[in-house]
Amino acid sequence: MEQQQAFLDSLSTLLDKINWLDHAVLAEQLADFKPAEVHTIAFIGGHQDANVTAIANGLYVTRGAVSKMTRRLITRDLISRYQNPDNQKEVYFRLTSKGEAVRATHARLHQQFNQRDAPVFEQADPEQLQQTLAFLNAYNQFLDQQISRDKTIES
Repeated sequence: MEQQQAFLDSLSTLLDKINWLDHAVLAEQLADFKPAEVHTIAFIGGHQDANVTAIANGLYVTRGAVSKMTRRLITRDLISRYQNPDNQKEVYFRLTSKGEAVRATHARLHQQFNQRDAPVFEQADPEQLQQTLAFLNAYNQFLDQQISRDKTIES
């Protein structure tokens, strides 16, 4: 249990530091946008036929939160809604040119952050890095199962 807590504490500290370093740049470059707006825009830009359910599942938020967010993004002309001719019931979202500009800025900044952090990864032992990735993937799969179970219980 001590090793588990040490791992989680270390991971939390690592993510806090990354967020701290990234926040100032993101706040400057994307000053007019809340992080949740940027993440929603990035998700829609990376997924064709993104609907409320797909966005909610992809961002681990409620469908209600996505509905509220998409209304705000439509009002700001960052996304538009559309329907497939084959399925008039389902509503999908795509980026407008303004939304695409936000997505591109966000992607460029993440590329800069990756370049900033590259020296650590270049010096890392590839086998150790692979083992860490395998562990994180297993942990993510476990958490996905827990989320799926919790959603089943809520239904």
